[in-house]
Formats: sequence, structure tokens, C-alpha cells
Amino acid sequence: QVQLVESGGGLVEAGGSLRLSCTTSERAFLLYPMGWFRQAPGKEREFVAAMNWIGSSTGYADSVKGRFTISRDADRTTVNLEMNSLKPEDTAVYYCAARQATLIEQYFTSAHDYDTWGQGTPVTISS
Repeated sequence: QVQLVESGGGLVEAGGSLRLSCTTSERAFLLYPMGWFRQAPGKEREFVAAMNWIGSSTGYADSVKGRFTISRDADRTTVNLEMNSLKPEDTAVYYCAARQATLIEQYFTSAHDYDTWGQGTPVTISS
């Protein structure tokens, strides 16, 4: 079972930036499509960003398009979420997710399409 570990969350002012990272020791992770989701207090978990296994195809929620970027490090062991121009409404716990299916050319935007989740990293944006 792949275990994912997120890091990089914290408290920043509106307009600031954060870089979240998701990593695992499982080598098969290198071949999985990946996604980032978030859950704000009192709300359901929502899609943020996703990529196919190689990173050639990415997708974003409308609320973060143009501000957030999902990517993999060159060695493919870490998936990052670069978050810029942060807003108070971006406050949430952010989760990394993997679909344990190798070499999938598409990305997935529904939480139901992912079978492995990290523990989450909290992000708080002050106004």
C-alpha cells in the first residue's frame, strides 16, 4: 500500500505563496496519476489540481486556475502544488492523492477516482 506524505502547509497573508509537496518511498508512485484536493471547515472535499502519470496533462479547478500549478520533481519522487496569489478562501486542509494504476494518460478530478490519500497539510490564509 502506497503511503503519501504531504508537507509545506502553513499560515501566510493573502497575496502570498506556498509550495506543498507530496512524497512516498514507493517506486510505483512514479507511474501513477496524482491529484490535490482540499477540505475547508464545514465543507466537502473538493478538487484542486491533477496530472497524468507523466505530467503531460494537467487540470485545475476554476477557483485556482492561473494561480496554482501542479508538477513533479525531475526525479519524479515528489509531486508539488505551487500556490500563488493566495486568498482567504483557499484556507483548507490540502490532501495529496494517487490512483494506483500505472501509465494512465488521463488525469482525474473526482475524489472517487483515487484510492490512496495522504494525511493532509493545513493551509491558512489571513486577510
